[in-house]
Amino acid sequence: MSLFFALKFLHLIGAAVLLGTGAGIAFFMLLAHRTGDPQVIGGVARIVVVADFLFTATAVVLQPITGGLLARLDGYPLGEGWIVLSILLYILTGAFWLPVVWMQIRIRDLAVAAARAGTPLPPAYYRLFYSWFAFGFPAFAAVLGIFWLMMTRPSIEAWPF
Repeated sequence: MSLFFALKFLHLIGAAVLLGTGAGIAFFMLLAHRTGDPQVIGGVARIVVVADFLFTATAVVLQPITGGLLARLDGYPLGEGWIVLSILLYILTGAFWLPVVWMQIRIRDLAVAAARAGTPLPPAYYRLFYSWFAFGFPAFAAVLGIFWLMMTRPSIEAWPF
């Protein structure tokens, strides 16, 4: 197996993990939220937080490493338009993902506390959940944009900077 193929394989697996884990987390959190049951929400959010740290965080670290090495081995300069745009979208995704991780932890803690106390979910839970949900759209759209750029490698010549 060549180094290029191994890096490409790892890069594609990482991309699939980012997209799949993001979609899966959103799906399960939404379904848990719809139950309105603090115990269900707390349990699902606990798993979501672990999944984000195990899978998403690992892929987030490996993607720029494998991507940079692939570009170098394939002869693409990092200043290539589609690569620059991919990097900008990756940064945008991270800008939305980092707060989401904190929100998931708070959602988990609020739901667990409500379940233990036998009380309804507090208003802070709902504010966090709706913010969490809203943050997912630009992050997910940016990841889809990166997928498109990686697959099509369009010629992007003029940059305003």
